[in-house]
Amino acid sequence: MPSSEDQKAERDDRFRANKLCQIEIAEASLRDLKKELEDFDSAVSASGPDETADHTDAFPLVPDAEAKTDSQSSEWPLSSTEYQRYGRQMIMPEIGLRGQLQLKKAKVLIVGVGGLGCPAAAYLAGAGVGTLGLMDGDTVEVSNLHRQVAHATGRVGMSKVDSAYEYLYALNPEVNYIRHSFHLSPEHAISVFEQYDIVLDCTDHPTSRYLISDTSVLTSKPLVSASALKTEGQLIVLNDPPKPPGDLFGGPCYRCIFPKPPPAESVLSCGEGGILGPVVGVMGVLQALEAIKVLTRRSEAQGRMTDAEPATAQPVKASLLIFSAFSSPQFRTIKMRSRRADCAACSAKRVVTADSLSSGSLDYIAFCGRTTPVDVLDAQSRLSAKDFAQLPRDDQRVLVDVRDEVQYSICALPGSINVPWTGNADSWLSKAQDKGVMEDDQKEKYIVCRFGNDSQLAAKAMQQQHKDFPGITKDIRNGFQAWRKDVDPSWPDY
Repeated sequence: MPSSEDQKAERDDRFRANKLCQIEIAEASLRDLKKELEDFDSAVSASGPDETADHTDAFPLVPDAEAKTDSQSSEWPLSSTEYQRYGRQMIMPEIGLRGQLQLKKAKVLIVGVGGLGCPAAAYLAGAGVGTLGLMDGDTVEVSNLHRQVAHATGRVGMSKVDSAYEYLYALNPEVNYIRHSFHLSPEHAISVFEQYDIVLDCTDHPTSRYLISDTSVLTSKPLVSASALKTEGQLIVLNDPPKPPGDLFGGPCYRCIFPKPPPAESVLSCGEGGILGPVVGVMGVLQALEAIKVLTRRSEAQGRMTDAEPATAQPVKASLLIFSAFSSPQFRTIKMRSRRADCAACSAKRVVTADSLSSGSLDYIAFCGRTTPVDVLDAQSRLSAKDFAQLPRDDQRVLVDVRDEVQYSICALPGSINVPWTGNADSWLSKAQDKGVMEDDQKEKYIVCRFGNDSQLAAKAMQQQHKDFPGITKDIRNGFQAWRKDVDPSWPDY
């Protein structure tokens, strides 16, 4: 248990991070106000009052385009540079001048500057969103670069937020970028979200999804949420419109759609399950598109339920967009439910409140469960990679590799037997039997996987099968990750 001094230090750190974040946002807003004032003063001093002007014309004269500069742009709502930059989308009736002005006023927060966040941020910046908040606590790694298009080889090791800022500023310096170089936590989530108009969830784990959704409900922000894994992706717009808790005509939240998290053992990260770069790119671009639709629709006073009569109004139902790269058709839409009358976050019976969130009393990790086994085996049933490498190779030892066939084909130790872990002990033992692993109960059996998680489960299943000889089945601790670190540095790092 942490000491009271450690707990106090942790609270102080959270408080300091929260205040620094608020200062950063306030300073960015102050810079915007100063720039607007400078532009106004410049325009006034450049033009000056013209007391001799003839104001009898029925229509004002069009300003001289060649003589006009950006500093004299008070006669037009946008600068000449902005007209050039955004003209191709402004001439569309779906956007128009009003929509472009609403985008310029908008403040959008992107949580997660990875595979989803990079393309989403790029297209929102390109579209002329006025303020773009970037939140991520990770650094750029080489393994990110095949899909996280805002980062580059030369910025490996840099904060993802700073790396994305360099890319986005080069793309569009007209946007005001606010950098939040930390992971979202319940203690400061509300103070950050309150500064924005809409939130994009570009993270990759249920714990963050529930936290982001809960905070969006508490701060009345629409939420565009997406996910991608392997060759498939999903997209949904939540809390739109953001009605007060208990109002069934508000958009459903994440808890309405998924009141219970998926089983922890079924949750895979991109590092474990893999991801095809264009798949996550498609979903990130669609997030940007949905955010633009929400922002420009609101600018035209066309929010859902705005003009509907209570007698005829129907609760808003969310639509889940499913993308599958290798299916035909690639896109499907499923109509989901409306708000739940018993939702823990957005109903009249809610238990998620601002106090419970900011105090840290909501344990999202406990709610979603752990995703990897921790010490499934006792210490005597585990062997380090270095110790295994020193064992003699003979007929008395069997090495079982439980990675899937694709990973096994990338790299494998000579003489190993591939029996992919299925998640079910009985079916895995049956496959191991078919491949001859179980022929001799007294042979030493060593189980290995990529990170040392599935191998523990497989070793445990085999030990229970051979209760008379439990000591002859061992797991290789931390798997091939440890093998590369401690035994063979040339082992592929994929």
